[in-house]
Amino acid sequence: MAKQNVAEQETLGEAMNKTELFFERNGRTMSYVFLGLLVLAALVFGYRSLILQPRATKAAEMIAEAQNRFEGENPDFETALLGDDNAAGFLDVIEKYGSTPSGNLAKHYAGICYLRTGDLENAAKYLAKFSQLKGIPGELINAQNYGLQGDIAVEQQDYARAVKFYEKAVKAADNNLTAPMYLRKAGLAEQAQGNEQKAAAFYEEILTSYPASMEARDAEKLLGSIK
Repeated sequence: MAKQNVAEQETLGEAMNKTELFFERNGRTMSYVFLGLLVLAALVFGYRSLILQPRATKAAEMIAEAQNRFEGENPDFETALLGDDNAAGFLDVIEKYGSTPSGNLAKHYAGICYLRTGDLENAAKYLAKFSQLKGIPGELINAQNYGLQGDIAVEQQDYARAVKFYEKAVKAADNNLTAPMYLRKAGLAEQAQGNEQKAAAFYEEILTSYPASMEARDAEKLLGSIK
């Protein structure tokens, strides 16, 4: 109690004097600390402007080459993945610039390429490495990523795991295009396990939340087959 009373009796002037005395005694140390913070800030800025930005630019240029192979009129998924003498592949982007935004996106593309070429193990591996994006365009990619992992789980007959991925896909992008599609897949995965009530709940959610979607009519049929 005595210490508290002393503190309460301390005047503003005395407190100011103590603060000045602290800086007087520790001024040099404080200067070094402040200088160190300035140097650190300069290093961070330099790292971002001189290293991160150029790396991000080069990665974007490199992934564009692989995307052309991936999205062409006749997609070449193997070359898009591995690259060739003329252009880099998604794996090259990941190896050299995996920490950049383009490197992250390349992991998603690589997973799709492996899936299209029948390598489910590597498809799941690279899709899982992808870090979720922000913003509306990114949400669609996020949903696709989860949905593809769900598709792989279905191929592996791990239906319970597939349902979890489909549910994540629905939450990742709540819209009339992708959400009902993944709800339908979740329902089918539940039916594959014999969980008809859980499947019905997914179909009913389509009808309730997305009645104008393309999957709504199909959901009615699926619901009718259960009931």
